Amino acid sequence: MGPRMKALRSMMIAAALSLLTLSAAQAERVKDIATVSGVRSNQLIGYGLVVGLDGTGDQTSQAPFTIQSIINMLAKFGVTIPPNTNPQLKNVAAVTVHAELPPFAKAGQTIDVTVSSIGNAGSLRGGSLIMTPLRGVDGETYAIAQGSLLVSGFGAEGKDGSRISVNIPSSGRIPNGASVEREVPSNFATRPFVMLNLNTPDFTTAARLTAGINKLLGPATAQSVDSVSVKVQAPVDPTQRIAYLSTLEELEIEPGEAPARVIINSRTGTVVISNRVRVMPAAVSHGSLTVTITERSDVSQPNPLSTGETVTTPRSTVDVKEGEGRMFVFNAGVNLDEIVRAVNQVGAAPGDLVAILEALKEAGALRAELIVI
Repeated sequence: MGPRMKALRSMMIAAALSLLTLSAAQAERVKDIATVSGVRSNQLIGYGLVVGLDGTGDQTSQAPFTIQSIINMLAKFGVTIPPNTNPQLKNVAAVTVHAELPPFAKAGQTIDVTVSSIGNAGSLRGGSLIMTPLRGVDGETYAIAQGSLLVSGFGAEGKDGSRISVNIPSSGRIPNGASVEREVPSNFATRPFVMLNLNTPDFTTAARLTAGINKLLGPATAQSVDSVSVKVQAPVDPTQRIAYLSTLEELEIEPGEAPARVIINSRTGTVVISNRVRVMPAAVSHGSLTVTITERSDVSQPNPLSTGETVTTPRSTVDVKEGEGRMFVFNAGVNLDEIVRAVNQVGAAPGDLVAILEALKEAGALRAELIVI
């Protein structure tokens, strides 16, 4: 064993011992908060045909591209369709096929694919996808998909036009349905360093990650580039680099706390308040108006000996009640628990809470970023 390998082995043992002494109270593994630059999956997409359907395929009169695809496919097998022929096929559907190619996938490995109808097929249940090339964004073919579909949804239709559908029968999956034919080029093993990218940009987390790596593996090993990336020196030898990254992934650090934010979903009324939200001294009074409208009809009956007619007169009663607007006071620097407790004491609904938070923000008393989604 050479001196370099001995030094690396000693470093790895020291790193493992250091990991055992770290506190796991709020610490997270580097594997969970960051990814290695260049180690990523790639999206693949293709166009194909699903055959063998039980009369639930595309209506060719409304999906001419299905017939065109069938004619082109048969022509490759030496079958010629007479001109001006419009076959009415009900067991074929045009589909898109997409898949995710994992990093470092090798030729011969298999990946799952998802098949979705792009025509007006009623269901893909029972169909089989015929050979479909899957291409990347560069136009190159990286996988070939083929196989029988698994469809979780189903549909039924009556002769009178009534129908019922459970889940989505126009989409399905083929487990291990594509075979990888080409590897994606990667410079992972050629660079003298690795770049760790944080999943959530944060300067504090980047600084703590840099400090943790330097403490574990030696000074100047890691360098913060920005709030996302940390550049780490790494061995050039692939075997050593894999062991090196394994150690980095198991390193535990304490991420920086998220900024103070109040998230409001305008569609559902959901309000989420982060732990660091603070409120400056403020007095809040919130009341609500209850408007009740009652509709009734009065019937006027004429004298039996008269020539009058029965008349119906609509009458509306509008009643407005103002709820009790109790005032509550926020002291300086109250935390999340006190905010929720004070709002609950006055019986405020989620919509009322949104109004209170917006008013506090406008008054300059809310020390948080108010985000509406």
